[in-house]
Amino acid sequence: QAQVVESGGGLVQPGGSLRLSCAASGLNFNIYTMGWYRQAPGEQRELVATITSRGSATYVDFAKDRFTISRDNAKNTVYLQMNSLKPEDTAVYYCKASRAFGMAYWGKGTLVTVSS
Repeated sequence: QAQVVESGGGLVQPGGSLRLSCAASGLNFNIYTMGWYRQAPGEQRELVATITSRGSATYVDFAKDRFTISRDNAKNTVYLQMNSLKPEDTAVYYCKASRAFGMAYWGKGTLVTVSS
C-alpha cells in the first residue's frame, strides 16, 4: 500500500532552521512529483514547494530564498530545508506524492511551531 510519512517537525525559535523529511513507500517514487504543503490554524492548506521527478523545483513567494526542497530517489525521500523561520511559518506541514493521471498520496503531517 502506497504511503508517505513526514517527520522532522518540532519547536524552533524565530530565525532557526528545521529540515523536514518525507519518506515514500509502496509507489514508484522516481516518477512522482513531490510537494510540501502547510496548513496554519484556522487557515486553508497552501502550497509551499514542489519538485518534479527530474528534480525541477518551484516555490511559492514566501518560501523563496528561505526554503529548499530536494529529493533523494535512492532513499525514496523528499526534504524541505527551512531557514530563517518566522512565527507565521507555524503550521502542520504535509507531503504529497502526485503524478499525471494517477492517484495522489498525502501524509498525515508534521507540526512545525516557531516561537520564542
